[in-house]
Amino acid sequence: MSTQSIERPKGAAPGNANLDFFKTHIREYGMLVALVLITVFFQAMTGNLLAPQNVTNLFLQNSFIIIMAIGMLLVIVTGHIDLSVGSVAGFIGGLGAVLMVNQKMDPFLAAGICLAVGALIGAAQGWLVAYFKVPSFIVTLAGMLVFRGLTLKVLGSTSVGPIPNEFQLLSKGYIPDALPGYGLHMTTLVLGLAVAALMLWFAMRKRAKQARFGRADEPFGIFVARNAIVAAAIVLITLQLSEHRGLPIVLIIMGVLIAVYGFITTRTTVGRRIYAVGGNEKAAKLSGIKTERLVFLTFVNMGFLAALAGLVFAARFGSATAKAGASLELDVIAACFIGGASAYGGVGKVVGAVVGAFIMGVMNMGMSIMGIGIDDQQLIKGLVLLAAVCFDVYNRNKA
Repeated sequence: MSTQSIERPKGAAPGNANLDFFKTHIREYGMLVALVLITVFFQAMTGNLLAPQNVTNLFLQNSFIIIMAIGMLLVIVTGHIDLSVGSVAGFIGGLGAVLMVNQKMDPFLAAGICLAVGALIGAAQGWLVAYFKVPSFIVTLAGMLVFRGLTLKVLGSTSVGPIPNEFQLLSKGYIPDALPGYGLHMTTLVLGLAVAALMLWFAMRKRAKQARFGRADEPFGIFVARNAIVAAAIVLITLQLSEHRGLPIVLIIMGVLIAVYGFITTRTTVGRRIYAVGGNEKAAKLSGIKTERLVFLTFVNMGFLAALAGLVFAARFGSATAKAGASLELDVIAACFIGGASAYGGVGKVVGAVVGAFIMGVMNMGMSIMGIGIDDQQLIKGLVLLAAVCFDVYNRNKA
């Protein structure tokens, strides 16, 4: 977000300042507004999009997309792309199933090995991109084919399962209710309200700090509206989850990843350097940033998160198949671009990628409930992605 204050002529209406700020920062706020409008539209059309079970399924069905979108965002910000993530996720899920089911290995030891293998895959691809200067499109396209083939070799034409029940809890489990007997999952409700309250407290604390140093450029009206929408969404989601089975374990994993990577990208030197590399790699290198190492590490991170997503995917379905992960890379990349990442690199936020993933998820669920065929769904999602990229190009040319 820009740190330059917006000067408003004396006597100008506050509403005009809000509108001007929104137009200036439409990349950041537009997708949040779009998510709200799309959700309201499908709720009105279906009548049950926000039913407790559907809300729970929305998180479960999109958990692996969101996990990979966080890693993909960093790759895109550096000006690269990773087309192999779906195949890597499928391969790691298959490897994990073979280790747990066929080799009778302890599930958590097998998971550790799979995460390490995923990081090594990312390191191999990252080394070719960062140090050997092979275009990431070519490296990861080859990786997509290689790991799809390896998945077929590992699993053959049959599925491997069932995966041990204790490991399936990674994707199917829910936190226990420490306060039963009230008709709702009270632990989930209390945690959700606490998260909403903490989010508002941190937001107000940050704004107060910015105001002390004269850096609070966001108009108060937009600040209140943005945080009110987010807090209301958290409360609504928490209430719906508490009416079903409570808080899914995978949602906690997603929340931790969003918080950690959000902190890294906005509050650390490494995060700022990643954006500098994507903004202008030559200038970043001349300023002393080790650009090759950063690009390499973003691919290692992507391999690790793709492996985690592959394990979550296998745990959700209880087995691994050769087709697992097919075309997931398209949804992951689309989530990042729809969420505001720039196709030119240097621009994008973790929260934006998550919002983009939820836009895709809400559209998928809403269209499925409405009975729209898969062919029409793909058509609509493709048009939405194209519109998002065209919007990015328009904003870039306008700037």
